[in-house]
Amino acid sequence: MSEWWGEDAREWRSGRWSLDLRGDEFADIAYDGRVVLRSVRAVIRDRNWDTAALVVDRIDESDLALTLHVHSEGLGSDLRGVVRAEVRGPGRLRLLTDLESVTAFETNRTGLVALHPPGLAGTDLDVRHSGGTVEHTRFPARISPHQPAFDIAGLSWSHDGLGVEVRFAGDVFEMEDQRNWTDASYKTYSRPLALPFPYPLAAGERVVQSIDVSVSGTPASTLADEVARIRLHEGPALPALAVAAATAPDPGPAALDPAPWSAVIVELDLATRNWRAALGRAAASGLALDVRFVLAEDDPTGIDDAAYALRDLPVARVTAFWPTGPARHVSDLEAIALLRHALTQAGVDAPIAGGVRSHFTELNREHQRLPRRLDGVVFSSTPLFHSLGTAQLVESLQMQRLVAAQGVELADGPPVHIGPISLRPHFNDVATAPPPRPAHDDLRDGYGPALIPAADARQSAPELAAWTVASAAAFAVPGVATLAYFEEWGPRGVRASDGAPWPVFDAVTALAELARRPGLRGDSPDGLVWALGARAEDGDVVLVANLDREPRPVEIELDGGEIRTADVPAGGVVRL
Repeated sequence: MSEWWGEDAREWRSGRWSLDLRGDEFADIAYDGRVVLRSVRAVIRDRNWDTAALVVDRIDESDLALTLHVHSEGLGSDLRGVVRAEVRGPGRLRLLTDLESVTAFETNRTGLVALHPPGLAGTDLDVRHSGGTVEHTRFPARISPHQPAFDIAGLSWSHDGLGVEVRFAGDVFEMEDQRNWTDASYKTYSRPLALPFPYPLAAGERVVQSIDVSVSGTPASTLADEVARIRLHEGPALPALAVAAATAPDPGPAALDPAPWSAVIVELDLATRNWRAALGRAAASGLALDVRFVLAEDDPTGIDDAAYALRDLPVARVTAFWPTGPARHVSDLEAIALLRHALTQAGVDAPIAGGVRSHFTELNREHQRLPRRLDGVVFSSTPLFHSLGTAQLVESLQMQRLVAAQGVELADGPPVHIGPISLRPHFNDVATAPPPRPAHDDLRDGYGPALIPAADARQSAPELAAWTVASAAAFAVPGVATLAYFEEWGPRGVRASDGAPWPVFDAVTALAELARRPGLRGDSPDGLVWALGARAEDGDVVLVANLDREPRPVEIELDGGEIRTADVPAGGVVRL
């Protein structure tokens, strides 16, 4: 795999225990080869929920312990100490951190985070509370909009032949369903969100936490099939393909070849000086515009001028979100009423969508705020919200299938439009400080994502083409009408700032060719190999993507019994 896609990992084993060390993260913590915890790591979040880097200075390794000597960098933090995994006896493993803050630091969360595998969905769960009582519940099967467990001192469950007990010390913990953000995990973390944040760490103050894991039993045996087998079924038309408008600074490419996609999402913050310039550049594509207005908090009636700016432009759909308040990032009844009035006054006849500016999370939590009689429901998606690892990127694919299916259910009729789909968030939806804004009326500095660290080196990697095909296969459930990937050009684009296509451009082009044709959909056998196809008069077309580190033989079965086979290279795409 390419330099930017691969992720260095080293395995540590001690008896029946094993884990992968990925940077500062203890990943895939396994007993007898069966993953018990998806991950444990120490995290340091500032007052905007941004994450400080935890730098590993030295690693001490023995048969019984793996110790990381670490220090934090960035965001005003300076914590130093250790993160350690140590075997405490047969079937027992302790994971701990001891960090000292060299300087005073305001934080929203500093301490250990444990991730539980998504395969536990629906499994019986006992929650031991800090007072000693035990609550009997389950890991949520449907994606839970709110925390499924509070006041956690310990958790225990049985799965795949193993009994697992986990004890937490050093703080009170709680759990959230990270599948909301397409993370492949449930997350148990400390400090409870009901407590005030940010909170201060004084100079010299220590954060000491531990997680004790006890395992009993023998994991159930599994049979591995060397061939990835996928059954594709014919169904409704596949989603249209769109992209987001370029947000990078001018000058852009001198000229671009005709775009294969059908629409361009343009998000316009009406509190900024250059929203008109951003609209003009997006409209220069000549394609239909999916317009997302962010209302100006101090002057919501500014939507009136914005609606007039849409006259004589091809508008696929339009919506509006609040930037702050109880309906933050949501197009509630009041926001849509303002938008409807403005469009009527401007004489603009366009479909009106509603939804959320941010992740599926907010749609899951706030869908009751959406008005009725919408022409569509929108939300965006990014796999790299909580972590920047490539494993996180790949594991998000199966969660995208869950998010899409549950999003269609919540929409309850109107078509669902997912996008922008980007590697990193296109804005910080949990920031407590105002967002950065352009200082000029033009686009010399860009706007939106261009003003925050939203670019990722993997944007130009060949493997991103395979990831995009796999993502479309995951997201393209019946009821999803549009998928919008990345930007037109620039550091977050499908093309570079000079207009040269990156490998992902070919993937978006191939998906655009399948769009709106009768779809051939199926499930991935393992989350690594995905397929998506379409019916056509001149024959069915199937795209197969392999996100594994190794080449994979794949067998595709179509309705009617036709079998197609291919050897798909690691990180590659094959067209059948």
